[in-house]
Amino acid sequence: MTDHLMDRETDEQEAEDTELYDVADADAGERIDRYLAERAADLSRSQIQNLIENGSVRVHNKQVKSNYKLRPGDRIEVTLPEPEATEVEPENIPLDIVFEDSDVIVVNKPRGMVVHPAAGHMRGTLVNALLYHCKDLSGINGVLRPGIVHRIDKDTSGLIMAAKNDRAHQSLAAQLKAHSVTRKYIAIVHGVVSHDVGTIDAPIGRHPVHRLKMAVVRNGGRHAVTHFAVMERFKEYTLLECKLETGRTHQIRVHMEFINHPLAGDPVYGPKRTLDIDGQALHAKILGFNHPQSGEYMEFDSEIPDDMARLIEQLRHL
Repeated sequence: MTDHLMDRETDEQEAEDTELYDVADADAGERIDRYLAERAADLSRSQIQNLIENGSVRVHNKQVKSNYKLRPGDRIEVTLPEPEATEVEPENIPLDIVFEDSDVIVVNKPRGMVVHPAAGHMRGTLVNALLYHCKDLSGINGVLRPGIVHRIDKDTSGLIMAAKNDRAHQSLAAQLKAHSVTRKYIAIVHGVVSHDVGTIDAPIGRHPVHRLKMAVVRNGGRHAVTHFAVMERFKEYTLLECKLETGRTHQIRVHMEFINHPLAGDPVYGPKRTLDIDGQALHAKILGFNHPQSGEYMEFDSEIPDDMARLIEQLRHL
């Protein structure tokens, strides 16, 4: 199964704070500030105005004014400001450390833990725990995200790597951008998936209506590819292995909903009637990369968490 909606010649780095919008014919003539106000989920109208005024909104790499009238084929680039500096407190939170040396640390993150501080989640995050455990972390992503090279959702469990110095961070980020990092997830999805293997190639962007969701979009999305293979079929569910080629926000969750097999337990993209699990049934099981210092390929595996293992056993006996 392949769904290819948009070709992209470039693939933006997973962690960068830039959003792209491709203007459709139907939006020609609309003011750029009004256009962005309807589509930029995390920005208020005043924030959009400020971004335009300070040159952070560009069309074909040129600054524009708020009253700029859009043309078909325009590509809008919105560069978001870095988070304001704030004090992030180290916290003595237990970590399930799978690997650690002077360059990188790999942690098996539990379901329910936020990766880095943000509004409403300044404590209890993986970053708070890493700051307590590690003497140093890379500073490339600023004070709110030290060491963080990639992310997994709060209610997704599994393996995540963090960089302990800037050189290691640059190496790992480059591998992510080149799609050479192995990232395999285990997922329980609604419905019986008919294809044994498949690829979903469909761009992901902000949902045009629901501002806090992502969606497969025809315009303004970022190139996103997920490969999947059926591991086991049940009466009304399927156990999948999903391999990420790209790493967009909520990628597996959005792509599975797109092919009408949403993740079990997903409170945002799944149905209300679902399996008894606190959050989406998704686990980052395998993580592999070339070591930033030696260049040696390293691959790590993690056990499926107890809540997902219990569900799988229950589904086998239905």
